[in-house]
Amino acid sequence: MADHKTPPSEMIRVPTALIPVVRELSRLHRQGHTIALQQGLEELISKFDSNIDIDVAPSSKSVLQLEKKLETKLEAISGQLEKLSRAMASGRYSNTRPRRQANPYQQIQVELLALPPENLAPRLGLTSSSLTTEKEKLSPKEFISWTRNRDPRGLGWEFSQKDGLYHPVK
Repeated sequence: MADHKTPPSEMIRVPTALIPVVRELSRLHRQGHTIALQQGLEELISKFDSNIDIDVAPSSKSVLQLEKKLETKLEAISGQLEKLSRAMASGRYSNTRPRRQANPYQQIQVELLALPPENLAPRLGLTSSSLTTEKEKLSPKEFISWTRNRDPRGLGWEFSQKDGLYHPVK
């Protein structure tokens, strides 16, 4: 039987100057804007000059100039992320609008599979036992509505006695 557990979180180290940018990227990713973020970042990164030949001594003039240039570009990235975030929040930038065939960033609809309680509970911000308690005290329709209000993508979930898993409801 295949293991359907969610992979563990990966911790990465980033330069201090990038921490606010990475946090914002993470927040937007959790809100389901991953594909739009990838598009925006790839467009932004493609504008940068990645063919710089410099003397890498820490005190060299080239490194100091590069640091200043990087700082300016990080500010630009932060500004672009902020604009992208505001546009997404206002609904002006949507992941669901139709794309032209020529666009290489075609959005792929991902179908969610059934989840065991230990995987659904964190998605809904709960423990497995509190999820079970709610399932037992609510009617199936009420439970679907209740989970829909807690799910980050607004999906409802129903429990199947047959396989002991929670299935997404469209």
